[in-house]
Amino acid sequence: MANTLLPIEERNLTPDEVEALDRRRRRGQLFLVIGFQCLIISTGLTVWSGQDFTYSPGWAHPMVYWDLITGILAVTFLTSGVRLRRGLTEFISY
Repeated sequence: MANTLLPIEERNLTPDEVEALDRRRRRGQLFLVIGFQCLIISTGLTVWSGQDFTYSPGWAHPMVYWDLITGILAVTFLTSGVRLRRGLTEFISY
């Protein structure tokens, strides 16, 4: 009997295709971890970037730029990770 938890297109894969699918999902998990780490750093940087934006003269706001970069990286990694892990029906803990 077929595993009904698997999507229909994944029920009859060759071993090489299963390996490629697992690699894609592991890479997606890695991107999710990196994305959450960037999100944590970006959240912490908001304290310093707010102070930098308030007190630094002119366009010299390095912490604001660093906060924007980490925020953009977080969103990029999180969306890529979710896209790469699509179809995963189990919890992976490694």
